[in-house]
Amino acid sequence: MGGPARTVADGVTMQQLAANLSNHMQRFVVDKTGLTERFDLNLTWTPERLPAGSPPPGIPPVDPNGASLVTALQEQLGLKLEAARGPVSVLVIDRVEHPTPD
Repeated sequence: MGGPARTVADGVTMQQLAANLSNHMQRFVVDKTGLTERFDLNLTWTPERLPAGSPPPGIPPVDPNGASLVTALQEQLGLKLEAARGPVSVLVIDRVEHPTPD
């Protein structure tokens, strides 16, 4: 769906975008837009930590003076992230054992 500072997608739902944003932001993002259509999008931003070294061939370098992800979402896609608290499902592993041979 893109690289460390770019997301390009064709026919993506807002739920899919929210899942992608969760990965980039390392926070849980929930789609509350109510939009069910699919969208083509091209989003470019500057990550908080710039990647080391030069990008692979064919990938443009990251603009160190570009917009943050939150700002890029609002300016380029018209979407606003709002911080909120709410219930989140959590998987808890309380014990691990080696499998027994059959």
